[in-house]
Formats: sequence, C-alpha cells, structure tokens
Amino acid sequence: MEIKVLGPGCPKCHEAEKLVREAVAEAGVPAQVTKVSDFKEMAMLGVFATPAVVVDGVVKCSGKVPSKKEILAWLGK
Repeated sequence: MEIKVLGPGCPKCHEAEKLVREAVAEAGVPAQVTKVSDFKEMAMLGVFATPAVVVDGVVKCSGKVPSKKEILAWLGK
C-alpha cells in the first residue's frame, strides 16, 4: 500500500502526516508513507487544497486533516 500525504509543510500538513503514520502503525498494515510538498506533483494528482491524503493513487481527503478513524477505514481496519 502506498500512502502520500500532500502539503507544503504547514502545521495541518504535519498533523495529517503524524495521524497517517500513527494509523498505519496501529493497523499493522504494510504501507509506504511519503510526504509530498512539490506543487507540480500535487497538481498532477488533482489536489489543489492541502493537506491531502492519497492511498494507492486515490485521493481520499483534501483540504482538511482526516481523523484517525477515517484513516483506519481507508486502511481496511
């Protein structure tokens, strides 16, 4: 599973990344979590509001910090 946390580095983006990493650890699923701060790459993914979370190429959340419950649902837990 590939998870991308998109954002320029604002506090909300850091919070989203922290929650994603915590949820992955809690769920025990094998996932590669990467932080994307390049605006061109974000635009290519169709994201124009950050923070955003992309799971296996699908934008799951954009423009808000997701809850850990939401993230766990995306992970199948």
